[in-house]
Amino acid sequence: MYTVSVETTFCATHRVTLPDGSLEAVHGHDWRVVAVFARASLDDHGMVVDFCEAERVLEKVVADFRHADLNELEIFSGLSPTAEVVARVLFDRVVANGLDSLVRVEITEAPGCLASYQHDSV
Repeated sequence: MYTVSVETTFCATHRVTLPDGSLEAVHGHDWRVVAVFARASLDDHGMVVDFCEAERVLEKVVADFRHADLNELEIFSGLSPTAEVVARVLFDRVVANGLDSLVRVEITEAPGCLASYQHDSV
């Protein structure tokens, strides 16, 4: 299996619904996003995915998140924007932009705190 990854960062705030139903105080993170792509065999150009295209799409899908309160974004309506949920939303947005070799999105919201979403078929 061949894999490549691209990464980016964005600053955003959020507040998560806690197990008791209360909301955390609004707080911010410097979020790090890693998108991992994989293929069993390389394409006709010898690539899993073109790095430039993967970077362009990743930047496009995180653009709305930069300097935003994630709780106020429509895409998180009815959701608690945990790192796990952010990973899933970004995964779905990258795939919707045509990069179907995506296999995992990893989110780091603070040093040592990593969450990821990986599609079931992987």
